[in-house]
Amino acid sequence: MTLRIVLSALTLLGSAAAAPVVPAETITQATLGETGQKTEEISTEELKQVLADKSATVLDARPSREFAMSHIPGALNVAAKPGVAMSAYVSDVAEISRLLDGKKDAPLVLYCNGPFCGKSKRLADELLAAGFTDVRRYQLGIPVWRALGGVTVIEPEGLQHVIADDRTAVLIDVREADAFRAGSLPGARNIPRSLVLEGKDVGEVKRAKDDGRLPMEDHNTRIIVLGGDPGMARTVAEAITHEAFQNVAYFAGTYAEAKAAARP
Repeated sequence: MTLRIVLSALTLLGSAAAAPVVPAETITQATLGETGQKTEEISTEELKQVLADKSATVLDARPSREFAMSHIPGALNVAAKPGVAMSAYVSDVAEISRLLDGKKDAPLVLYCNGPFCGKSKRLADELLAAGFTDVRRYQLGIPVWRALGGVTVIEPEGLQHVIADDRTAVLIDVREADAFRAGSLPGARNIPRSLVLEGKDVGEVKRAKDDGRLPMEDHNTRIIVLGGDPGMARTVAEAITHEAFQNVAYFAGTYAEAKAAARP
């Protein structure tokens, strides 16, 4: 009996060795793989490609305040469907139709707060019922986007809320030191863009980890990055994200716009 089991196992191993090798799926290529859904999921890798080539409209299916606080760069947001309880929140399909000039074949990608969030599924179902024909979901959502090193954008309304109400947030001003010394937002810390190098644990970002400008004892701290222009802010935000900080957003405007948004 034992011999037969061993021979059977060897036969199976031989068959496996002869079978073609299937490349392992990377984490950025993964989806939830849920069955029974009316709309297709896309992976983080696919979403990045959609954003890069602008091949679809990416819609954040969360409430406007939540969108303003932190959203995937390039995503859009519309108002809530009227008369719906917050527990059953869904975006207004009529607003989406206006956004797309009534083009119901326009490609759409929806996302919300991750695997357990129902907002993008509810919106997808309502879009299909309204006749939209090309609807997909990034069901992993903004939590997995962040976990895989993705930065987010904060809107003026969100920045104003953080400065007024979030005493734990860290503001990073990436302008040069002389501009920072001339004035910045209350409590901001300076990490000049020109001193930020490519790679991990190098340059000014490493120094900021060592001297306390970055919150090394709580990597979940909200970090807001702003600068002279959105490109500067995004570059430093990405560098900070790649140091394992999980809640990093950049302000996609100028310093003057950030200063105006920060006023009560």
